[in-house]
Amino acid sequence: MEKTEALILLKQHITSPSLLGHCLSTAAVMKGLATELGEDAVLWETIGILHDIDFEEIHEDMEKHGIIGYEILWLAGVGDEIALPIKRHNHMIFGSDYTTPVEICLQVADSVSGLIVACAHVKGGNITDVSVKTVTKKYKTPSFAAGCDRKRIALGDALIPRERMYEIAINEITAIKDELGLN
Repeated sequence: MEKTEALILLKQHITSPSLLGHCLSTAAVMKGLATELGEDAVLWETIGILHDIDFEEIHEDMEKHGIIGYEILWLAGVGDEIALPIKRHNHMIFGSDYTTPVEICLQVADSVSGLIVACAHVKGGNITDVSVKTVTKKYKTPSFAAGCDRKRIALGDALIPRERMYEIAINEITAIKDELGLN
């Protein structure tokens, strides 16, 4: 599945601009992490795009999140290589039992993308003013971007040094700043 196909499918289920932006920023980070780890960047970017495909349909019922997403993807003919990591990414159901690089990185990307975008908003929407130092400082302030789960970000430490992960995430989000409405 190519990025264009994934976006078409996503937009059949998601209308919120902020949620679309979250999916795009998560996808960008996934793509960068895949490249860093020598994995399939197109596949991981697609997983990032589609990871919250069910979010509007579940009406905040986190017992369904990921499960309904898997069903949507299965009905659309999307294979398990994409659909299973999406099904399992709901840490409220699956805990922190993530062992594969794609599952770990989806946890990381899902949270760190929000942290970095929040850092950009503090800087007037200027993603180019966000540095590894900025993100490191804001990570240590739990009240800042409180919805960005620091434990999920920390899962990535086993795969990529934290500063390098922040650098990758900042660079990838900067590359799509226009799509996210950032400067």
